Amino acid sequence: MGILSRAEALEAAALAEMDLVEVSPDANPPVAKIVDWGKYNYQRTKQLQKTRKHSKPLEMKQMRVGLKIGAHDLEVKLRKVTGFLEAGHKVKIAVVYRGRELAHKELGYKLADRIQDDLGEAIAVDQPPQFAGRQLTFVIRSTNAKVKNP
Repeated sequence: MGILSRAEALEAAALAEMDLVEVSPDANPPVAKIVDWGKYNYQRTKQLQKTRKHSKPLEMKQMRVGLKIGAHDLEVKLRKVTGFLEAGHKVKIAVVYRGRELAHKELGYKLADRIQDDLGEAIAVDQPPQFAGRQLTFVIRSTNAKVKNP
């Protein structure tokens, strides 16, 4: 309809028995539409629901590892972690301490470094190893490169 004054735009909306909706208030001059507000709001809500329904939330997977894990057992767990990373998930790895193992916290940090080295350059550490309670946890994610199999 071109550039109208506010009063003219309101009058045009009243004649059409619709609502005047400001679309872009920051533009010079501001842009407004004459629409049926109820219908417009309903369609917008339905569109938001549809996009929310089709979006897949990024899940956080978790893998627990004992401090005295064997080499083969670690390989098996890292293969599973690799699958999670290739699927696009973040993985929280927890090194669990039992009993007197708490006296040797440095062994858990060494195991965390070994896990990161075995997974290679294809991972990024989102959260560095942190000790809390009886476990050492860290979060990794894929850097969209192929993860090498351990």
